[in-house]
Amino acid sequence: MSKRNKLQRFADLLSFPNVYENNDGRSAMLAGAFGAEKELAGKWNEGHFQKEAPLILELGCGYGEYSVALARLFPDKNIIGIDCKGSRLWKGASIGLEENLKNLAFLRTRIEMISFFFGKNEVSEIWITFPDPFLENYRINRRLTSPAFLEKYREMLKPDGIIHLKTDESTLYQYSLDILSKEKDAKVIIANDDIYAAELPNPLLTTKTRYENKFLGEGKAIKYIQFTL
Repeated sequence: MSKRNKLQRFADLLSFPNVYENNDGRSAMLAGAFGAEKELAGKWNEGHFQKEAPLILELGCGYGEYSVALARLFPDKNIIGIDCKGSRLWKGASIGLEENLKNLAFLRTRIEMISFFFGKNEVSEIWITFPDPFLENYRINRRLTSPAFLEKYREMLKPDGIIHLKTDESTLYQYSLDILSKEKDAKVIIANDDIYAAELPNPLLTTKTRYENKFLGEGKAIKYIQFTL
Protein backbone atom coordinates (compact mmCIF):
# COMPACT_ATOMS: atom_id res chain seq x y z
CA MET A 1 0.00 0.00 0.00
CA SER A 2 1.32 3.47 -0.89
CA LYS A 3 2.11 6.04 1.79
CA ARG A 4 -0.64 8.25 0.37
CA ASN A 5 -3.26 5.51 0.75
CA LYS A 6 -2.15 4.85 4.32
CA LEU A 7 -2.42 8.52 5.20
CA GLN A 8 -5.90 8.64 3.67
CA ARG A 9 -6.98 5.65 5.74
CA PHE A 10 -5.69 7.27 8.91
CA ALA A 11 -7.63 10.41 8.03
CA ASP A 12 -10.76 8.32 7.42
CA LEU A 13 -10.45 6.61 10.79
CA LEU A 14 -10.50 9.98 12.56
CA SER A 15 -14.00 10.57 11.20
CA PHE A 16 -15.44 7.04 11.58
CA PRO A 17 -18.16 6.87 14.29
CA ASN A 18 -17.33 3.19 14.96
CA VAL A 19 -13.63 3.70 15.76
CA TYR A 20 -11.89 4.84 18.95
CA GLU A 21 -8.21 5.12 19.72
CA ASN A 22 -5.70 5.66 22.49
CA ASN A 23 -2.02 4.90 22.09
CA ASP A 24 -0.40 6.98 24.82
CA GLY A 25 -1.10 4.66 27.77
CA ARG A 26 -1.56 7.52 30.23
CA SER A 27 -5.34 7.52 30.65
CA ALA A 28 -8.53 5.62 29.89
CA MET A 29 -9.83 8.43 27.70
CA LEU A 30 -10.56 7.44 24.10
CA ALA A 31 -10.68 9.66 21.02
CA GLY A 32 -13.72 8.99 18.86
CA ALA A 33 -14.96 10.59 15.65
CA PHE A 34 -13.40 14.01 15.02
CA GLY A 35 -11.48 13.80 18.29
CA ALA A 36 -14.50 13.65 20.59
CA GLU A 37 -13.33 12.19 23.90
CA LYS A 38 -15.10 9.40 25.74
CA GLU A 39 -14.29 7.18 28.68
CA LEU A 40 -16.00 3.85 27.97
CA ALA A 41 -14.41 1.43 30.44
CA GLY A 42 -17.25 -0.47 32.07
CA LYS A 43 -19.90 1.18 29.93
CA TRP A 44 -19.39 0.21 26.28
CA ASN A 45 -22.94 -1.08 25.97
CA GLU A 46 -24.56 2.14 27.13
CA GLY A 47 -21.86 4.59 26.04
CA HIS A 48 -21.35 3.38 22.46
CA PHE A 49 -23.70 0.58 21.41
CA GLN A 50 -26.68 1.99 23.32
CA LYS A 51 -28.03 -1.47 23.99
CA GLU A 52 -27.39 -4.09 26.63
CA ALA A 53 -25.82 -7.21 25.09
CA PRO A 54 -22.90 -9.64 25.60
CA LEU A 55 -19.62 -7.95 24.68
CA ILE A 56 -17.13 -9.86 22.50
CA LEU A 57 -13.56 -8.74 21.76
CA GLU A 58 -11.25 -9.76 18.93
CA LEU A 59 -7.65 -9.07 19.95
CA GLY A 60 -5.15 -8.29 17.21
CA CYS A 61 -8.05 -8.13 14.78
CA GLY A 62 -5.96 -7.09 11.76
CA TYR A 63 -8.38 -6.46 8.90
CA GLY A 64 -11.31 -7.34 11.15
CA GLU A 65 -12.51 -10.50 9.40
CA TYR A 66 -13.64 -12.19 12.62
CA SER A 67 -15.11 -9.03 14.09
CA VAL A 68 -17.22 -8.45 10.99
CA ALA A 69 -18.28 -12.11 10.81
CA LEU A 70 -19.31 -12.13 14.47
CA ALA A 71 -21.29 -8.92 14.06
CA ARG A 72 -23.15 -10.35 11.07
CA LEU A 73 -23.87 -13.67 12.79
CA PHE A 74 -24.87 -12.23 16.17
CA PRO A 75 -26.88 -9.00 15.87
CA ASP A 76 -27.83 -9.55 19.52
CA LYS A 77 -24.19 -9.24 20.64
CA ASN A 78 -21.80 -6.27 20.66
CA ILE A 79 -18.41 -6.79 18.98
CA ILE A 80 -15.17 -4.82 19.32
CA GLY A 81 -12.10 -5.47 17.16
CA ILE A 82 -8.81 -4.28 18.67
CA ASP A 83 -5.55 -3.64 16.84
CA CYS A 84 -2.76 -1.06 16.78
CA LYS A 85 -2.48 -0.99 12.98
CA GLY A 86 -4.93 1.61 11.70
CA SER A 87 -4.33 0.90 8.02
CA ARG A 88 -5.55 -2.68 8.55
CA LEU A 89 -8.33 -1.93 10.99
CA TRP A 90 -9.74 0.55 8.42
CA LYS A 91 -10.99 -2.39 6.31
CA GLY A 92 -13.24 -3.89 8.97
CA ALA A 93 -14.44 -0.48 10.13
CA SER A 94 -15.35 0.47 6.54
CA ILE A 95 -17.36 -2.72 6.07
CA GLY A 96 -19.12 -2.07 9.36
CA LEU A 97 -20.24 1.35 8.15
CA GLU A 98 -21.18 0.13 4.66
CA GLU A 99 -23.34 -2.66 6.11
CA ASN A 100 -24.69 -0.51 8.95
CA LEU A 101 -23.50 -3.00 11.57
CA LYS A 102 -24.55 -1.06 14.64
CA ASN A 103 -23.20 -3.82 16.91
CA LEU A 104 -19.62 -3.49 15.61
CA ALA A 105 -16.90 -1.10 16.79
CA PHE A 106 -13.12 -0.95 16.65
CA LEU A 107 -10.47 0.19 19.10
CA ARG A 108 -7.04 1.22 17.90
CA THR A 109 -4.60 0.59 20.72
CA ARG A 110 -1.92 -1.83 21.90
CA ILE A 111 -3.23 -5.03 23.49
CA GLU A 112 -1.10 -4.55 26.60
CA MET A 113 -3.15 -1.41 27.33
CA ILE A 114 -6.64 -2.95 27.24
CA SER A 115 -7.04 -2.93 31.02
CA PHE A 116 -7.54 0.83 30.74
CA PHE A 117 -10.52 0.49 28.45
CA PHE A 118 -12.71 -2.30 29.85
CA GLY A 119 -14.29 -2.67 33.26
CA LYS A 120 -14.37 -5.63 35.61
CA ASN A 121 -16.68 -8.43 34.37
CA GLU A 122 -17.62 -6.38 31.31
CA VAL A 123 -16.57 -8.86 28.59
CA SER A 124 -18.31 -12.14 27.74
CA GLU A 125 -15.92 -13.57 25.17
CA ILE A 126 -12.46 -12.98 23.68
CA TRP A 127 -11.13 -14.15 20.30
CA ILE A 128 -7.36 -14.22 19.72
CA THR A 129 -6.90 -14.89 16.01
CA PHE A 130 -3.43 -15.63 14.63
CA PRO A 131 -1.44 -13.45 17.01
CA ASP A 132 2.28 -12.87 16.67
CA PRO A 133 3.80 -15.97 18.37
CA PHE A 134 6.92 -14.08 19.53
CA LEU A 135 9.15 -17.11 19.08
CA GLU A 136 12.31 -15.52 20.50
CA ASN A 137 12.79 -16.43 24.17
CA TYR A 138 13.37 -12.83 25.24
CA ARG A 139 9.92 -11.86 23.87
CA ILE A 140 7.96 -14.75 25.37
CA ASN A 141 6.11 -12.47 27.81
CA ARG A 142 4.55 -10.66 24.85
CA ARG A 143 2.58 -13.74 23.81
CA LEU A 144 -1.12 -13.04 24.21
CA THR A 145 -1.55 -16.18 26.31
CA SER A 146 1.28 -15.37 28.72
CA PRO A 147 0.35 -15.13 32.42
CA ALA A 148 0.42 -11.32 32.41
CA PHE A 149 -2.12 -11.14 29.60
CA LEU A 150 -4.29 -13.88 31.10
CA GLU A 151 -4.52 -11.80 34.27
CA LYS A 152 -5.77 -8.82 32.25
CA TYR A 153 -8.42 -10.99 30.61
CA ARG A 154 -9.46 -12.49 33.94
CA GLU A 155 -10.24 -9.03 35.31
CA MET A 156 -12.43 -7.95 32.41
CA LEU A 157 -14.15 -11.29 31.70
CA LYS A 158 -17.39 -12.37 33.27
CA PRO A 159 -17.01 -15.43 35.56
CA ASP A 160 -18.15 -17.76 32.75
CA GLY A 161 -16.35 -15.83 30.00
CA ILE A 162 -14.77 -17.82 27.16
CA ILE A 163 -11.47 -17.26 25.35
CA HIS A 164 -10.68 -18.65 21.87
CA LEU A 165 -7.17 -18.96 20.44
CA LYS A 166 -6.70 -19.78 16.77
CA THR A 167 -3.14 -20.16 15.47
CA ASP A 168 -0.96 -21.90 12.91
CA GLU A 169 2.04 -21.89 15.23
CA SER A 170 2.79 -25.14 17.11
CA THR A 171 5.07 -23.42 19.62
CA LEU A 172 2.37 -20.95 20.67
CA TYR A 173 -0.27 -23.69 20.79
CA GLN A 174 1.79 -25.92 23.12
CA TYR A 175 3.00 -22.96 25.19
CA SER A 176 -0.62 -21.89 25.75
CA LEU A 177 -1.65 -25.36 26.89
CA ASP A 178 1.32 -25.53 29.25
CA ILE A 179 0.52 -22.13 30.76
CA LEU A 180 -3.17 -22.96 31.17
CA SER A 181 -2.29 -26.21 32.96
CA LYS A 182 -0.57 -24.09 35.63
CA GLU A 183 -3.20 -21.37 35.89
CA LYS A 184 -5.47 -21.61 38.91
CA ASP A 185 -9.12 -22.18 37.87
CA ALA A 186 -8.28 -22.24 34.13
CA LYS A 187 -10.20 -24.90 32.21
CA VAL A 188 -9.43 -26.04 28.67
CA ILE A 189 -12.72 -26.89 26.94
CA ILE A 190 -11.33 -27.73 23.48
CA ALA A 191 -7.74 -28.32 22.32
CA ASN A 192 -7.44 -29.29 18.67
CA ASP A 193 -4.13 -29.27 16.80
CA ASP A 194 -5.68 -29.58 13.31
CA ILE A 195 -9.21 -28.23 13.11
CA TYR A 196 -9.76 -29.11 9.46
CA ALA A 197 -8.76 -32.76 9.84
CA ALA A 198 -12.34 -33.63 10.87
CA GLU A 199 -15.61 -31.90 11.72
CA LEU A 200 -14.95 -28.41 13.06
CA PRO A 201 -15.13 -28.27 16.87
CA ASN A 202 -16.81 -24.85 16.67
CA PRO A 203 -18.91 -23.69 13.66
CA LEU A 204 -17.55 -20.14 14.04
CA LEU A 205 -14.14 -21.43 12.97
CA THR A 206 -15.34 -21.48 9.35
CA THR A 207 -14.41 -17.78 9.18
CA LYS A 208 -10.94 -17.48 7.67
CA THR A 209 -8.67 -14.46 7.93
CA ARG A 210 -6.32 -13.60 5.08
CA TYR A 211 -3.46 -14.83 7.28
CA GLU A 212 -5.20 -18.16 7.77
CA ASN A 213 -5.69 -18.59 4.03
CA LYS A 214 -1.99 -17.86 3.58
CA PHE A 215 -0.99 -20.44 6.20
CA LEU A 216 -3.34 -23.06 4.75
CA GLY A 217 -1.79 -22.43 1.34
CA GLU A 218 1.58 -23.21 2.90
CA GLY A 219 0.22 -26.54 4.18
CA LYS A 220 0.17 -25.56 7.85
CA ALA A 221 -2.32 -27.12 10.28
CA ILE A 222 -4.61 -24.65 12.06
CA LYS A 223 -4.86 -25.11 15.81
CA TYR A 224 -7.59 -24.03 18.25
CA ILE A 225 -7.98 -23.78 21.99
CA GLN A 226 -11.17 -22.78 23.80
CA PHE A 227 -10.81 -22.11 27.50
CA THR A 228 -12.11 -20.27 30.54
CA LEU A 229 -10.31 -18.58 33.40
